[in-house]
Amino acid sequence: MQVVVRDNNVDQALRALKKKMQREGIYREMKMRRFYEKPSEKRAREQAAAVRRSRKLDRKREERDGIVQNR
Repeated sequence: MQVVVRDNNVDQALRALKKKMQREGIYREMKMRRFYEKPSEKRAREQAAAVRRSRKLDRKREERDGIVQNR
């Protein structure tokens, strides 16, 4: 990952670097790697994330199609 420093403006370059790192998900990955995660915990976390994505997609699809359900 690269950031160009223009006119010796390090503060602006640092802000750009932090923004790129945030977009790439590096901060999230660093947080996850702080502690060891058992493989079973990793599977459970990824499965839960998949369920959340699926439900969100269903909600968006229902909203787009005009189907309203009370939950």
